[in-house]
Amino acid sequence: QVQLVESGGGLVQPGGSLRLSCAASGSISSINAREWYRQAPGKERELVAVIRRDGSTNYADSVKGRFIVSRDNDKFTVYLQMNALKPEDTAVYSCAAEGLHYSDNGTPTAYRVWGQGTQVIVSS
Repeated sequence: QVQLVESGGGLVQPGGSLRLSCAASGSISSINAREWYRQAPGKERELVAVIRRDGSTNYADSVKGRFIVSRDNDKFTVYLQMNALKPEDTAVYSCAAEGLHYSDNGTPTAYRVWGQGTQVIVSS
Protein backbone atom coordinates (compact mmCIF):
# COMPACT_ATOMS: atom_id res chain seq x y z
CA GLN A 1 0.00 0.00 0.00
CA VAL A 2 1.03 3.57 -0.68
CA GLN A 3 -0.06 6.56 1.37
CA LEU A 4 0.18 10.19 0.24
CA VAL A 5 0.15 13.31 2.37
CA GLU A 6 -0.12 16.73 0.76
CA SER A 7 0.90 20.10 2.07
CA GLY A 8 0.90 23.63 0.73
CA GLY A 9 -1.90 25.48 -0.94
CA GLY A 10 -3.77 28.52 0.28
CA LEU A 11 -4.67 31.96 -0.94
CA VAL A 12 -2.44 33.83 -3.36
CA GLN A 13 -2.83 36.92 -5.51
CA PRO A 14 -2.83 36.68 -9.31
CA GLY A 15 0.71 36.49 -10.60
CA GLY A 16 1.94 34.93 -7.39
CA SER A 17 3.48 31.55 -6.68
CA LEU A 18 2.76 28.54 -4.50
CA ARG A 19 4.42 25.20 -3.99
CA LEU A 20 2.54 22.03 -3.20
CA SER A 21 4.20 18.98 -1.71
CA CYS A 22 3.14 15.34 -1.74
CA ALA A 23 5.01 12.90 0.48
CA ALA A 24 4.68 9.18 -0.14
CA SER A 25 5.12 6.27 2.24
CA GLY A 26 4.60 2.54 2.04
CA SER A 27 5.35 0.50 -1.09
CA ILE A 28 7.35 3.23 -2.79
CA SER A 29 9.04 0.84 -5.20
CA SER A 30 5.70 -0.06 -6.78
CA ILE A 31 5.05 3.49 -7.96
CA ASN A 32 5.41 4.17 -11.70
CA ALA A 33 4.23 7.76 -11.83
CA ARG A 34 3.32 10.62 -9.54
CA GLU A 35 0.57 12.92 -10.68
CA TRP A 36 -1.08 16.21 -9.81
CA TYR A 37 -4.76 16.76 -10.54
CA ARG A 38 -7.07 19.64 -9.90
CA GLN A 39 -10.80 20.13 -9.81
CA ALA A 40 -12.48 23.49 -9.92
CA PRO A 41 -16.08 23.96 -8.80
CA GLY A 42 -18.47 22.72 -11.43
CA LYS A 43 -15.69 21.30 -13.59
CA GLU A 44 -14.26 17.87 -14.19
CA ARG A 45 -11.02 16.78 -12.60
CA GLU A 46 -8.03 17.68 -14.75
CA LEU A 47 -4.59 16.09 -14.90
CA VAL A 48 -2.19 18.97 -14.38
CA ALA A 49 1.24 17.34 -14.35
CA VAL A 50 2.89 13.95 -14.16
CA ILE A 51 6.41 12.81 -13.41
CA ARG A 52 7.30 9.23 -14.20
CA ARG A 53 9.79 6.78 -12.77
CA ASP A 54 12.29 7.69 -15.51
CA GLY A 55 11.97 11.39 -14.70
CA SER A 56 9.98 12.34 -17.78
CA THR A 57 7.24 14.89 -17.28
CA ASN A 58 4.10 16.08 -18.97
CA TYR A 59 1.87 19.06 -18.35
CA ALA A 60 -1.61 20.19 -19.22
CA ASP A 61 -1.54 22.87 -21.90
CA SER A 62 -3.17 25.28 -19.47
CA VAL A 63 -0.16 25.21 -17.13
CA LYS A 64 2.79 24.70 -19.47
CA GLY A 65 5.52 27.23 -18.86
CA ARG A 66 4.07 28.18 -15.46
CA PHE A 67 4.02 24.99 -13.38
CA ILE A 68 6.94 22.71 -12.68
CA VAL A 69 6.70 19.20 -11.26
CA SER A 70 9.78 17.83 -9.52
CA ARG A 71 10.74 15.21 -6.99
CA ASP A 72 13.10 14.52 -4.16
CA ASN A 73 13.78 10.80 -4.26
CA ASP A 74 15.44 10.80 -0.85
CA LYS A 75 12.29 12.21 0.72
CA PHE A 76 9.85 10.30 -1.54
CA THR A 77 8.25 13.67 -2.15
CA VAL A 78 6.93 15.29 -5.29
CA TYR A 79 6.46 19.03 -5.65
CA LEU A 80 4.30 21.20 -7.85
CA GLN A 81 5.76 24.68 -8.20
CA MET A 82 3.03 26.97 -9.47
CA ASN A 83 4.10 30.34 -10.86
CA ALA A 84 2.27 33.19 -12.55
CA LEU A 85 -0.95 31.96 -11.00
CA LYS A 86 -4.24 33.00 -12.52
CA PRO A 87 -7.75 33.09 -11.03
CA GLU A 88 -8.64 30.16 -13.28
CA ASP A 89 -6.04 28.07 -11.44
CA THR A 90 -8.32 28.13 -8.41
CA ALA A 91 -9.19 24.53 -7.57
CA VAL A 92 -8.68 21.68 -5.17
CA TYR A 93 -5.34 20.12 -6.06
CA SER A 94 -4.75 16.45 -5.38
CA CYS A 95 -1.68 14.34 -5.81
CA ALA A 96 -1.84 10.74 -6.90
CA ALA A 97 0.48 7.80 -7.29
CA GLU A 98 0.01 5.22 -10.01
CA GLY A 99 1.69 1.85 -9.97
CA LEU A 100 1.44 -1.92 -9.98
CA HIS A 101 0.97 -4.37 -7.15
CA TYR A 102 1.99 -7.96 -7.68
CA SER A 103 0.13 -10.81 -6.01
CA ASP A 104 1.91 -13.84 -4.60
CA ASN A 105 1.43 -15.63 -7.92
CA GLY A 106 2.92 -12.70 -9.85
CA THR A 107 -0.33 -11.27 -11.19
CA PRO A 108 -0.03 -7.47 -11.53
CA THR A 109 -2.86 -5.18 -10.49
CA ALA A 110 -2.81 -1.51 -11.38
CA TYR A 111 -3.65 1.01 -8.69
CA ARG A 112 -3.94 4.73 -8.18
CA VAL A 113 -4.01 6.22 -4.71
CA TRP A 114 -4.82 9.80 -3.77
CA GLY A 115 -3.72 12.44 -1.35
CA GLN A 116 -6.25 14.31 0.74
CA GLY A 117 -6.41 17.34 -1.57
CA THR A 118 -5.55 20.94 -0.85
CA GLN A 119 -7.35 24.13 -1.80
CA VAL A 120 -5.63 26.74 -3.95
CA ILE A 121 -7.38 30.08 -4.32
CA VAL A 122 -6.03 32.72 -6.67
CA SER A 123 -7.73 36.01 -5.96
CA SER A 124 -6.98 39.63 -5.32
